[in-house]
Amino acid sequence: MSDIDRSYPKDLPTAQQGAVLIVVLLFLILIVFAGAIAVKQSTTDLRLATSDQVNTLLLQSADKPNQSIEQSINGSSDTEIYDDMISRSGPFGYFMLSDDSREHEYVFCYRPRGLFFDIKKASIVTPSGSILSQGYCDTSKSEDYISARNASMTQVNVALTPPSASNEAFSNYTIGQDSAEISSQAFTFDITNTAVLPAYADTKLGSKNCFEQTSRLYSVSAQEDTIGGCMVKAGVPSVGIYEMANVENQSKRTKCVGFGKGTGKLCTLPTS
Repeated sequence: MSDIDRSYPKDLPTAQQGAVLIVVLLFLILIVFAGAIAVKQSTTDLRLATSDQVNTLLLQSADKPNQSIEQSINGSSDTEIYDDMISRSGPFGYFMLSDDSREHEYVFCYRPRGLFFDIKKASIVTPSGSILSQGYCDTSKSEDYISARNASMTQVNVALTPPSASNEAFSNYTIGQDSAEISSQAFTFDITNTAVLPAYADTKLGSKNCFEQTSRLYSVSAQEDTIGGCMVKAGVPSVGIYEMANVENQSKRTKCVGFGKGTGKLCTLPTS
């Protein structure tokens, strides 16, 4: 009876276990890569969503003052806010009733939770410096924020629009009125609203308070000397909205169009 060779390769189980181990490691590596990609993608999506929310909040905060100002001026002239806006100490009356205010800038912090404009809390910026300091927004004061969440705040800067050669001739007067009367004059204003989120960064650039900087870019040599440029340099999330507003006595102004320019009341020469 011959002996039967019953020997088997001793390394076969070991080779099979090693192959299984390598396959498992490959799957683990693939899972780790897939997880890292998923985490990175979700982080990017979160950043984009947060950025979009911040921009939306800032845009809403910057646009609200324009709506409030428009309603206060175009509304009833018997209201307290109308008197405050048009009075000599108000943001529009100051320029309309003062002869030496052309180079000045009127500043106030928008506070919609109460009377959005407080005539006792305003600042006037002149070429030689600031007059008063109650108008600048203060990050340490809860009442200066748009809401009780103390998230965003908006500062309003008002200035007369500088003269330009492209402006219509005699556009600063109402038609058919004595030029000496205040009621016959029309005024154009530059209104700049700057909304910021102070929680993200300090609103001071060194010793410079960004809120105290001008909104008139043409009046400075460095962009960081403006409120918007200073906020960007300081790393504060901010949005600025510029609006040009005409303030005039509509009841005494005649509007017409030139021949061939469009429809409406046609501009004609006097009959005599």
